[in-house]
Amino acid sequence: MSSILITGASKGIGRATAAELAKRGHRVIATARDPRTLDGLDVAERLRLDVTDQASVDEAVVAAGKIDVLLSNAGVIFNAAVEASPLDEIERLYAQNTVGAIRVTQAVLPQMRERTKGRLLFVSSVAGRTVLPGGSAYAATKWALEAFAETLAMEVAGFGIDVALAEPGPVSSGALDNVLTYNLPDDPYASLFAGGGIPAEMFVTPELVAGALADLVDQETVPLRVPVGPAAEYVIGARNGAPWEEPFFAS
Repeated sequence: MSSILITGASKGIGRATAAELAKRGHRVIATARDPRTLDGLDVAERLRLDVTDQASVDEAVVAAGKIDVLLSNAGVIFNAAVEASPLDEIERLYAQNTVGAIRVTQAVLPQMRERTKGRLLFVSSVAGRTVLPGGSAYAATKWALEAFAETLAMEVAGFGIDVALAEPGPVSSGALDNVLTYNLPDDPYASLFAGGGIPAEMFVTPELVAGALADLVDQETVPLRVPVGPAAEYVIGARNGAPWEEPFFAS
């Protein structure tokens, strides 16, 4: 049995993973900005943790006690062309998706180093390896998270700590329903977003992602990157095989 701290456990992937890990017999510490949203989760502890608030993170980590695995899941999203993206909204995404994940990591690392054992699991995204029009800010936060995590994996390997990035495709958790969107007046980019959204067949369920994350907790060793779901495997495979030396768009 491992003690697992999960951020962003109020809904979607985080909540499904908390339930799956508890079912597998682990001690789960589920956290959210509003702990009332964790009601009904059958886990060991339900704590307040706001990844953008240092005091909140420190208090939650102390209250959690021994943490064998950090499952960093909290995140937010919006859609907009780069020109239409409000700078304060970009900063908000970085504060939660990237800096927030690093903040919680810094808080749990000392105890893991002291025990020379631990695992840091980050919920990234297919958008952490690929991009689409309108998704620049969200993708940038995930690409940045992947850079931090890859560097972290090299830095902590000697302390018996391993790192993994889970990269799911679109998830049918409701998070992509009515996503906050920003447009310019008489939007010159409208034609880029006229395709009708993400095809239904590309979505995976939160439970599928939860199973993949729980497997990463249970495995003796983990790879650095794990695409989750057929769409993620296909898209990331295609991106990895793309000829980088070619022009991005032919004129």
